[in-house]
Amino acid sequence: MNFVRSAFIAIALACAVPAAAQPVPITIGETHTLASKPLAQERAVNVYLPADYATSGKTYPVLYLIDGGLDQDFLHITGTSALGALWARSRDVIVVGVATQDRKRELIGPTQDTTLLKEFPTAGGAAAFRAFIRDEVMPLVTKTYRTSGETAVIGESLAGLFIVETYLTEPDLFDHYAAISPSLWWEGGKLAKSAASLLKTPTSRPHRLYLTIANEGGQMQAAMNQLVKALAASPREGRTWCYAPHQKLTHATIYHSVSPEALQYLFPTEVDHDPQSGFDVSCQSPRS
Repeated sequence: MNFVRSAFIAIALACAVPAAAQPVPITIGETHTLASKPLAQERAVNVYLPADYATSGKTYPVLYLIDGGLDQDFLHITGTSALGALWARSRDVIVVGVATQDRKRELIGPTQDTTLLKEFPTAGGAAAFRAFIRDEVMPLVTKTYRTSGETAVIGESLAGLFIVETYLTEPDLFDHYAAISPSLWWEGGKLAKSAASLLKTPTSRPHRLYLTIANEGGQMQAAMNQLVKALAASPREGRTWCYAPHQKLTHATIYHSVSPEALQYLFPTEVDHDPQSGFDVSCQSPRS
């Protein structure tokens, strides 16, 4: 009897081991595939929901991430967002990763510079990519998820150029903007040179802008200086901005290093952190 009972226990344990060892998928988000009219092709949109989204019943701000493919910056920024919320450094947000395919085509505006066109023959489709976000991605997100109506966008390098261009030419598309080492060198800094004129465009609501640059030097830094100068001289009503350069970082290291700071500036909390926490944003310009 004891033998039979022991045998059954042994069989049960043997059967339980393989079952317990079976891998369980880890789900961190959802993917939508849109057949985009402006882009004339299918495009993936990845969505990360805050940890308490299913149970809270709350609405959330939305952070749009340019270069938001699974093999791009989606995992990085969703992790940054989750950790920022855990520490109450930044608010919980829905992260919408908008994947790019040909970054030079989708993130750069048209140019007549023959030298640039020879090197970047597909450049010029930024307006179509902006239309994709405005007319297809944002309505999808608003319809599908509990959003608060507050939005922001973040991106680095060419995505940063696209974000600065959007801030200057269509500022009401998003509420808040973060451009990390934007490629303002494009066309000899033409966008930065036109900033003073473009900043005269009135906006219908307040906006926050976070700008940072690594130790880039050359045309990158010169164009950034010109943009910051234009911001400082522009009418301040409705604009809150921060220029926080990080000269100890490089173009390859800045995004991962400063993204927590960027999200803190875009989506601040009311928590008064201890100065020793390091949760500070060191702007070299007035914040309001």
